[in-house]
Amino acid sequence: MSSLYQFRECQNSLCRFRFPVDASAENGDHCPLCNTPTRFAAQSLPQSPTMSTNGAAHRQVVAVLDNLRSVLNVGSIFRSADGAGIEHLHLCGTTATPDHPKFAKTALGAETNVSWSYHRNGVDLIETLQANEYTIWALEATQSSQSLFTTLLPDTPLALVVGNERAGIDPDILALCHRVLHLPMCGVKESLNVAVAFGIAAYHLTYQMIDQEPN
Repeated sequence: MSSLYQFRECQNSLCRFRFPVDASAENGDHCPLCNTPTRFAAQSLPQSPTMSTNGAAHRQVVAVLDNLRSVLNVGSIFRSADGAGIEHLHLCGTTATPDHPKFAKTALGAETNVSWSYHRNGVDLIETLQANEYTIWALEATQSSQSLFTTLLPDTPLALVVGNERAGIDPDILALCHRVLHLPMCGVKESLNVAVAFGIAAYHLTYQMIDQEPN
């Protein structure tokens, strides 16, 4: 957390709106809903760094982002990749790069910690990764896909592919993948937002590797 925050509470008994404000900002003295003066309610607690782990370093994991539409999704994926220890992000086709002016809104600086490269053609990239002995997994729900949570990790370097939010992963890329995996869904919707799905998959892969590491 880069700034200290305080929580303010509206003094109007019929409103009582409670919200955080930057402690150094010159706002928050009045309720944004009813304009009644607010009172100081609490100070945000300092956040400590989470425990670091090198569990993902034993086997190389990269991700392929093929033709994503939303720059905000790409930024969010960079942040998840940084947290989960993904080694490299391959950005393909229409996928935005960190040069995009809206990228920092969700990446929040993660692009400085995660290496990336841009490729015009995702199929060509997958063929190159295969030639370098990567196992290729696609995160996509199809009639023949398997649950991510029932799949054992390969002993080779791994590339995880996610695709366009509407069109899905390029069929020619799917045909090159060793496995097609999905996240089980319990509700009426058939899929998650691509950035959310990537975050779940990335952390699952990372911590499955840690569990398999010898003590």
